[in-house]
Amino acid sequence: MRYISTRGDRTAKQFCDILLEGLAPDGGLYLPERYPQVQTETLEAWRSLSYADLAFEILSLYIDDIPASDLRALCHKTYTKTAFGTDAIVPVRQLKEGIFIQALSNGPTLAFKDMAMQLLGNLFEYELGRRGETLNILGATSGDTGSAAEYAMRGKTWPCSCSVTCSSTSWAVVGKR
Repeated sequence: MRYISTRGDRTAKQFCDILLEGLAPDGGLYLPERYPQVQTETLEAWRSLSYADLAFEILSLYIDDIPASDLRALCHKTYTKTAFGTDAIVPVRQLKEGIFIQALSNGPTLAFKDMAMQLLGNLFEYELGRRGETLNILGATSGDTGSAAEYAMRGKTWPCSCSVTCSSTSWAVVGKR
């Protein structure tokens, strides 16, 4: 799977390259060159999967530069009862006939952003370890994004992370060695 910028740069890059890059050089976001098609039968088969296994199945459609066994392990390392307080990870509860609610605030900081940030921290740790690199992150936030991001990066084997809390929201990769 290759990714290109939303602002016109057609230089195709793999997932792990854009993972550590952030924005495209032209300031755009990265999107897949093409979107995978998922058949109805596959969707039906996915209904019985655990959250971690479902995350792996979906992510494997977009990430082909991390070996499948490693990606599966990252999903299982991320989406655990220890981190999210329940085996369901995102439990669904019926409110009344035909109306359901999904709990997205079971993560370590009780923010829905934990769903992605916990995986991102593990992906950073994995890819930086594979490359033998480190990463400095400077964050400035006034909301729950900062706490979710800080918690996701906590305890990783590539320490060099710092954060500042203030009144504006922005995250930037400060440096990579």
